[in-house]
Amino acid sequence: MTRLTDDSKPKPKAFAPPLSVPKIPEGEKVDFDDIHRKRQEKDLTELQSLIEAHFIQRKNDEAELVALVNRIEKRRAERAEQQRIRTEQEKERQARLAEEKERREQEDARKRQDEDAKKKKALTNRTQQYGGIQQRQDGKKGAKKQTEREKKKKILADRRKPLNIEHLSEDKVKEKANELWHWLMTLEAEKFDLSEKLKRQKYDINVLQTRINEQQKFAKGRGKAKGRVR
Repeated sequence: MTRLTDDSKPKPKAFAPPLSVPKIPEGEKVDFDDIHRKRQEKDLTELQSLIEAHFIQRKNDEAELVALVNRIEKRRAERAEQQRIRTEQEKERQARLAEEKERREQEDARKRQDEDAKKKKALTNRTQQYGGIQQRQDGKKGAKKQTEREKKKKILADRRKPLNIEHLSEDKVKEKANELWHWLMTLEAEKFDLSEKLKRQKYDINVLQTRINEQQKFAKGRGKAKGRVR
């Protein structure tokens, strides 16, 4: 069955170009050399055409290659020019920033100098004013101290009497020295009593001040309490 099926299928026909037998003119002699020469001339002509086409194509390819190289070089030159312009612009920008920074720094330095000068001037004025006030106060204190010193000198001068012991004998000198010693002890005792009295007065003043402060606090507390009751 399989064989019958295969035989029943149409087989493809083989394609073959039709062959025509060259006709040789009857009664004429065939010149094979001429045929061979004509074939060589034809082949040579075709070869020359191919060579000319090859050179033409090569020339076109070379022209396209030159044009491409020119475009690349032109593009490279344009990029280099753009890069140069960008570099110059960046340099100019950096220069402007540096100038601006330097200008700001100079301005800040000038402001600081002005502020320092103002502070120094104000400090000098205050120092001069304080110096004048201090000088006046020192003058007053000096005058006051001088007055107190003069009073003390006067009191000491009154108390310190000349000894006049040149004409006294040795016993009289001893009596005078004993008298001066007792007088010095009396002064020391008075000094001690006055110091103790001063301490007592200071203590009494502090006690009274404390009592006054407590009474004032108590009075304020009573006033606040009355205000809350109302």
